Amino acid sequence: MADAAYPTGAAEAVAELLARSNRLGRDQKNTNYAGGNASAKGTDTDPVTGRPAELLWVKGSGGDLGTLTAAGLAVLRLDALRALVNVYPGVEREDEMVAAFDFCAFGKGGAAPSIDTAMHGLVEAAHVDHLHPDAGIAFATAADGEALTRECFGDKVAWVPWRRPGFQLGLDIAAIKEANPRAIGVILGGHGITAWGDTSDECEARSLEIIATAQKFIDDRGKPKPFGETLIEPLPETRRRARAAVLAPYIRGLASTDKPQLGHYSDHPAVMEFTGSESLARLAALGTSCPDHFLRTKVRPMVLDLPPDAPLEETVARLKELHAAYRADYQAYYERYATPDSPPMRGADPAIVLVPGVGMFSYGADKQTARVAGEFYLNAINVMRGAEAISTYAPIPESEKFRIEYWELEEAKLRRRPRPKPLAGRIALVTGGGSGIGKATATRLAAEGACVVVADRDEAAAAAVARELGPADVAVPVTADVTSEDDVAAAFAATALAFGGVDLVVNNAGLSISKPLTETTAADWDILHDVMARGSFLVSREAAKAMQTQDMGGDIVYIVSKNGVFAGPANIAYGAAKADQAHQVRLLAAELGAIGVRVNGINPDGVVRGSGIFAGGWGAQRAAVYGVPEEELGAFYAQRTLLKKEVLPEHVAAAVFALTGGDLALTTGLLIPVDAGVAAAFLR
Repeated sequence: MADAAYPTGAAEAVAELLARSNRLGRDQKNTNYAGGNASAKGTDTDPVTGRPAELLWVKGSGGDLGTLTAAGLAVLRLDALRALVNVYPGVEREDEMVAAFDFCAFGKGGAAPSIDTAMHGLVEAAHVDHLHPDAGIAFATAADGEALTRECFGDKVAWVPWRRPGFQLGLDIAAIKEANPRAIGVILGGHGITAWGDTSDECEARSLEIIATAQKFIDDRGKPKPFGETLIEPLPETRRRARAAVLAPYIRGLASTDKPQLGHYSDHPAVMEFTGSESLARLAALGTSCPDHFLRTKVRPMVLDLPPDAPLEETVARLKELHAAYRADYQAYYERYATPDSPPMRGADPAIVLVPGVGMFSYGADKQTARVAGEFYLNAINVMRGAEAISTYAPIPESEKFRIEYWELEEAKLRRRPRPKPLAGRIALVTGGGSGIGKATATRLAAEGACVVVADRDEAAAAAVARELGPADVAVPVTADVTSEDDVAAAFAATALAFGGVDLVVNNAGLSISKPLTETTAADWDILHDVMARGSFLVSREAAKAMQTQDMGGDIVYIVSKNGVFAGPANIAYGAAKADQAHQVRLLAAELGAIGVRVNGINPDGVVRGSGIFAGGWGAQRAAVYGVPEEELGAFYAQRTLLKKEVLPEHVAAAVFALTGGDLALTTGLLIPVDAGVAAAFLR
């Protein structure tokens, strides 16, 4: 083992690699999410021969440096990987080499090797980083990037002309390193940077040195206004976000023409500077350059060419015109460069929409993808600013972008993605989501793939449920009193800003008061009807506006009650409010079917455990009516059912999913009992 070129043991090599990767990947100045890769070479014992084997550990395909774990590493025999040079068929067939990596695996091989694996294996250094820093890509995309690299770094950093990632690029970098013994790394034209070192610390320090040196050169030598003069000032923040909330459903509907998309909104200062500048049209048309960027953002964004305070009708009409033109242009782009072997066109809708004075809307199949697309375009803006500051932004040719975007190896990444869950790509808003049936429903919808807005008048309860469901890419809380028109409108605006629009609304907010007629006050009557009848109306009205704007259909589900059809004792106000909700289901199903919106309801009964309503006094009142102890109320309800089973919040949530998960796509106007069987409440 002492004679090995890379004698570091496996445990130490992997630990150092993961620590370095996580440090570099967590800082977006160094690389973008899931962008770049890092590697280490070392020695482990071959369990078959018992002899030392030199290995390469490298971030696998699709992984993220900032969150990389050992499970995300590909593990290859270094001698086998380097022996592939002897069978390399040439650049025209270099894609075949990725499949050959499988024959170099050590053991089960770990994660799938990425297209950059050759770069890491062929470069003669124990540790290698390949990163996509904005400052480095600014040099890589500058019109005179090679000369600027020489001026900035001297012979410490070499220049590698643009080449699509792959085996040949690995050979090129290895040769340049060998020919430039003083070099600590390279600038990859149109792409990023690569650095190397004999130790993990040295490699990391060199990566950071290249990034910092490039940024200092830009700061010291760059023009003060790389994007030129400001033509459109951002709207004040409150007006800006209000305008974004209004536009979001319109834009999401357009961006979902081929397939449903989730949205992300950003008004980052860099976005506002770029979208308001005189260079916007010129630079946006050039598109992004780094392969990771345009794989997420498409070849170029769609740009609205109206002021932010233009009349809404004019803005919407112009967005539709621009969208039609974008689709035609993208179709032409595909047809210009597609070959018989190219994958089918994935869709012609924009992934990035820029609205001067308002911000950036980005789209993807899920919220994380939409957010990351926006982050990548922000990276692209920073790259364009840097390149324009020291030179002229000159991305790789459009034909090369197509070769990346419709590369079979990239297509293979898409095929490895897990199958989407039933509600993936859908946005749900659940009122009364802070407890009981609402919490169970929000939990089930999120588990089935939906993005969920947890709306409740109890701010802390809504926030707690949203945290339980996951990060902001999965769920966000909204504080809303459904009796307030302003609160309801604000909840839908927040939903649009968080996820792009809304597809599925659950009218669950409610409360209960149980009194005989003669003891029921007008205030009792009013509060029950305000929350459930009026509240459901207000929520459904806002939902219908958003769904009509999106033109993507949708679902509205009412959580009604057995008491909407069953005449029980001491229940006039609650039963009447529930009957109102039940008829809203029928009325809205009849009205909204024309825009593809289904409206259905659920009639639960006896949901005691986990219920905020029962815990708030309703349980004690109903127990008194039936003459049983409150703690036995659930069992009492169960015994009076046909199935003799207690109904839980999760049973109601399951019914919501059954109505919205796709199997009942042609069902509307239906009220489903979830009561374990109450004959007196059978619908007739």
